[in-house]
Amino acid sequence: MLKKTVFALLAASLLVGTIIYIKLGQFGAMEEAKQSMVPPPQTVTAMHIKEEQWEQIISATATVTAVQGVEISAETGGRVVYIGFKSGSTVKKGDLLLKLDTASEDAQLVSAEASVILANANLKRISRLRKQNVASQDALDSAKAKAKEAKAQVQNMLALIAKKTVRAPFSGRLGLRLINLGEILKEGAPIVSLQTLDPIYVDFSIPQKSLPALKTGLEVRVAVDAAPGKIFSGKIMAKNPDVDLATRSVRVRSQIANSDEILRAGMFATASVVMAGKQTVLPVVSTAISYATFGDSVFVIEKQGDEQLLRQQFVRLGETRGDYVDIVDGLKAGETVVTSGLFKFRSGMKVVIDNTLAPKASLTPSPVDS
Repeated sequence: MLKKTVFALLAASLLVGTIIYIKLGQFGAMEEAKQSMVPPPQTVTAMHIKEEQWEQIISATATVTAVQGVEISAETGGRVVYIGFKSGSTVKKGDLLLKLDTASEDAQLVSAEASVILANANLKRISRLRKQNVASQDALDSAKAKAKEAKAQVQNMLALIAKKTVRAPFSGRLGLRLINLGEILKEGAPIVSLQTLDPIYVDFSIPQKSLPALKTGLEVRVAVDAAPGKIFSGKIMAKNPDVDLATRSVRVRSQIANSDEILRAGMFATASVVMAGKQTVLPVVSTAISYATFGDSVFVIEKQGDEQLLRQQFVRLGETRGDYVDIVDGLKAGETVVTSGLFKFRSGMKVVIDNTLAPKASLTPSPVDS
């Protein structure tokens, strides 16, 4: 019985040992295959880095302001008897907008004109009598004064009547009508807004450090949300002589052509001042940059014999413009960088370049915030 047990144990040990030996051989073969296996190169999109000339631009938030803008109001009170405009219409300087009731003033004007006729007749008679030494000098002086007083009264009534006739002070576009026919207006009551829209001003502030390079006549490009993708062009026409104490910035005014009247007073806008001269930059597409808290980087493609290998390179970024970012430090002209799929790459990987499906980048992309 003991011999049978010993024999069984030896047989079991031999079987287990044989299985372990076979498995170890299989694992060794798998490791050797793994070590000898060469992964295929990754397909990447890439761009060749070269120097370019960019316009020097100073950007700022801006406000659209009318060249001339006013809320027309009643200079004196009265009842509205005539309205000569429609909401949103354009008018020329001097166009009749509104008439108030002048019945009382018209009657007083007739009385004043009659007084002028009487005073002038009396003055002529006194002057003739004075030449004949029949009337005194005091009587003549009194007649002259009364004639002037009567004439002044007529002019005063004409002025009151004129104040009740409202005309456009300048050419422009009217806003919404705020009064109705037959309404009794109080002195200073608003009637309608009038704005000159073409040309139009765009005001913005720039930092004081840019003041020496800021010259009258520099080109200004303006963009507004109301016209996506459209750029309005104009020139700097003036700048404040003082610097704002709170922001240390200088207020600048540009004049923009606005024939289609898209720009309206009060609009928020973005203004870009094109400075004289250009700057040399080393741009790459923004998708080529791996952004990280410890430093931004790109993957540079280097040739080693017949192979192309990746090398991670940390860079310092400059200005962003459209789909491109200027590389201030870390790259040089002539190098090639990967432009997509950066999360799956590491230094030393083999790659092949295929730009068939690479998206096209632009300095002025559409939409503008791409």
